[in-house]
Amino acid sequence: MQRVSRLIASLLPLSLAAVLAQTQEPAEQEPAVPNINVQVRVVVAPVTVTDKVGDFVTGLQPGDFTLYDNNHKQKTVVDVTYRPISMVVAVQANNMVDAILPKIQKMGNVIDDLVVGQAGEVAVIAFDHRIRPMLDFTTDSGKVSDALKKITAGSSSSRMIDATLEAVRMLKNRPEERRRILLLISERRDIASAGRLKEAVTQAQLNNVFIYSVDISHLMTNLTGTPMPSVAPPIPPAAQHVGVGGTATPNEIDQTYNIGNAVPALVEVYDEAKRPFVRNPVDTLTGLTGGREYAFMNQNALEHALTQLGEELHSQYFVSYHPDDLEEPGFHNIRVEVDRASLVIRTRPGYWVAGTGD
Repeated sequence: MQRVSRLIASLLPLSLAAVLAQTQEPAEQEPAVPNINVQVRVVVAPVTVTDKVGDFVTGLQPGDFTLYDNNHKQKTVVDVTYRPISMVVAVQANNMVDAILPKIQKMGNVIDDLVVGQAGEVAVIAFDHRIRPMLDFTTDSGKVSDALKKITAGSSSSRMIDATLEAVRMLKNRPEERRRILLLISERRDIASAGRLKEAVTQAQLNNVFIYSVDISHLMTNLTGTPMPSVAPPIPPAAQHVGVGGTATPNEIDQTYNIGNAVPALVEVYDEAKRPFVRNPVDTLTGLTGGREYAFMNQNALEHALTQLGEELHSQYFVSYHPDDLEEPGFHNIRVEVDRASLVIRTRPGYWVAGTGD
């Protein structure tokens, strides 16, 4: 086996089964810097292309794409065909969402038809202080609807990070040719997870899981849910930062997690201490895995958000490559260009490489 540079697993997507077979499950006492030795190095970048008004652009060909890794042009493989989806839907089910659950429970057919599509499969979990498996992977939309309807509101906890780790565990064993998607339907905060945010990002990246969220408005839960006790302010500013005077809209989030801002965001996630309360890990989970956030306030808005998500998933291109510059330690920016004017390109910000002495 050829020994290569130790890679920090957090931001190096590895898509081959030979790599996954060498990966060890995280130990109870996680190391300060997780490392992994791998035989094959493949970086996968999902690419979303829109025009100036935000409509998705389809029909591009492999020759239209150019990818740069730390400004080095790479030899790439571009997949422009549809890949079947394996999706875990993770639903917040604590006492704050009791009045909102009925809206979510009506979305089984929408998730199956619009988001997953042909040859797709869905699993469902619910989380409060427990991680509750509601449904293993199935292609039966009726079972998805039934599983959502069985979810009931529970305690005041909301273990989103732990639910993310469980979803990644479920997805990593799906066939490698499938697209592995985690859809979080929840508020943007975590309460009482045992796992750490950096561990969730690490595992998602290592196993090629792309995280999307449909955010439950905190205003809705404040108005309809059981009030929660006040908690001390949490987490790294880069994990939830927006500009002065800005608001946490999808555009602001995209700007926060663009290539230029990825390094400070990543560093602060990895320096983050373990806390019982993490207010907003969703920005980090979606932004650093190549996903996106959507939001809703009512039933129509929820269906519209899922429709938009479905359109995005069915319009993406996948660019993969073997980096030729892994001797350069540190954060590797990924930049994708398309040989057409006036298009907006969105992809993952990059990945991290450790030097042999790190």
